[in-house]
Amino acid sequence: MASTTSSRDRVVVIGGGFAGLNLIKHLDDSKFDIILVDRNNFHGFPPLFYQVASSGLDPTNIAFPFRRELRSGKHHKAEFHLGEVRSIDVAAKTVTTNLETIPYDRLVIAAGSTNNFFGNDDLLKKVYTLKSTDEAIRIRNEMLDRFERASVEPDAEKRRRLLSFVVIGGGPAGVEIAGALGEMKRYVIGRDYPTLSPDDVSIILMEGSDRLLRTMSEKSSADALKGLEALMVDIHLNTIMKSYGDDNIVTTTAGDTFYSEMVIWTAGVQGVQFEWKGVDKPVGGGGRIVTDGYCRVDGLKNVYAIGDIGIHTSDDAPRGLPQLAQVAIQQGKFLAKILNKGRTDRPFRYKDKGSMATIGRNRAVADLPHYHFSGWAAWVAWMFVHLLSLLGMRSKINVLLNWMWAYFTYNTSLRLLLRGSRYPERGEMWDGTRSK
Repeated sequence: MASTTSSRDRVVVIGGGFAGLNLIKHLDDSKFDIILVDRNNFHGFPPLFYQVASSGLDPTNIAFPFRRELRSGKHHKAEFHLGEVRSIDVAAKTVTTNLETIPYDRLVIAAGSTNNFFGNDDLLKKVYTLKSTDEAIRIRNEMLDRFERASVEPDAEKRRRLLSFVVIGGGPAGVEIAGALGEMKRYVIGRDYPTLSPDDVSIILMEGSDRLLRTMSEKSSADALKGLEALMVDIHLNTIMKSYGDDNIVTTTAGDTFYSEMVIWTAGVQGVQFEWKGVDKPVGGGGRIVTDGYCRVDGLKNVYAIGDIGIHTSDDAPRGLPQLAQVAIQQGKFLAKILNKGRTDRPFRYKDKGSMATIGRNRAVADLPHYHFSGWAAWVAWMFVHLLSLLGMRSKINVLLNWMWAYFTYNTSLRLLLRGSRYPERGEMWDGTRSK
């Protein structure tokens, strides 16, 4: 078990996403000993996972090592501990990972969200998801593998089966990955795979509600629909997937069936789950941890939850705040201010700066307060906002150069099929336990 001899309070932060990293950046490390715990040793950038999945960006351009980030600026004294959190013991005030047990004085849970299959947990092993850099790389490898195999397949029916894609969920992630697939179908297939035809590729986007981008304006929904149709994406609204069997048949609740050998799931999220000891599990709807207006976990002292994993209902947000990057960033800064001051003033209020989603080249939608725009202007604005949000000047330059090259040449050097080696298996530790 880790121990501390410092007279300062130890703040343990679970998760280095937008919420956790912004908290650490604004915490006064002259007042606190800060430990960041994460199962990865890098911060990923979820808004651009779909570009990694579609070979538009290298994963290293949107992944930033924690140890580098924690050396910079005023938060250079923060520690990083690699580990996947298994349990939280509120009575003992400890966090246990797969590698160690860490005591805390104050605990901040910022672990984010994971995929929600709405009770159909069998889908975990059958569908492709897009909630991490690893999952994005997995999608990229599978798509490229399918294009390569189809390009040498003489049987037309087998080619069509190899290149049958279904995207579940018409939110921003679903729209963006469907648009990326549509661009490959319209612009890439004929040039990079001359033995294939765009007609060999089928892309279906299923959305359970009556419009895409349900959290955005109706104008954005209509523009997104029009843009995806121009990219030859087949859209099915008011369509809910019921099951996906070993026969590669997607069945809807209405009884319709679709054949697909690659289903990409973006339909729902839930809070990351832990085992709780010494207290009843403080979890509400969507697996999110219930908090008050100051991000304090209900009924617990010195335990906080911020970002996607926390939920606080109010008259303004009866279902809680949306699980967006801006909410996480603002809550991280808000909680740091509270902890630095040692007192609470006004409760957290989210400042909505608007929403954006990109559909493809020269196609995007943007909803700003009291204003909507789309097309090329929204696409440029979307790129500008995401460039500014990336960590590190090197990443900003690399991403900009990649985008410019792809824009003028319709080409990318990132369509590399890198499966990784299976052997040797990871070795054993000195005590005989095997690494996972």
